[in-house]
Amino acid sequence: MNPYSEDLRRKIVEAVERGMPKIQAAETFGVGISSVKRYVATYRKGGSLAPKKRPGSKPKLDESARKLLEANLEEHPEATLPQRREFLRRVCGVSVSDSTVSRTLGRMGWTRKKDRWVRASATNGSGRPGG
Repeated sequence: MNPYSEDLRRKIVEAVERGMPKIQAAETFGVGISSVKRYVATYRKGGSLAPKKRPGSKPKLDESARKLLEANLEEHPEATLPQRREFLRRVCGVSVSDSTVSRTLGRMGWTRKKDRWVRASATNGSGRPGG
């Protein structure tokens, strides 16, 4: 779920500051009462209403690495996960596990069929190529 915009947060705080009850503000703007309380408290302490950065670490494979991986998939659909991992290490200088490569390929829409990688949309409902 994406965070609520700073604009919406500001409108919620303004409504409460004008005298609207917090529960009514929550219902009016379609947010939880806890969110309203948090935004108002942050505002009164002088804090920013901007959404915070999402928690967690950044992806190990950035956009350029994924593009290189995509090109490698097109050129060598038969390559195995260890071969792709080694390719990423050589070309991008990034060391990742086979599992990371597999998850990334899945997120990119690729799946392993028999002895090669194909786009998931290139298969029909039976899981066989020929969409």
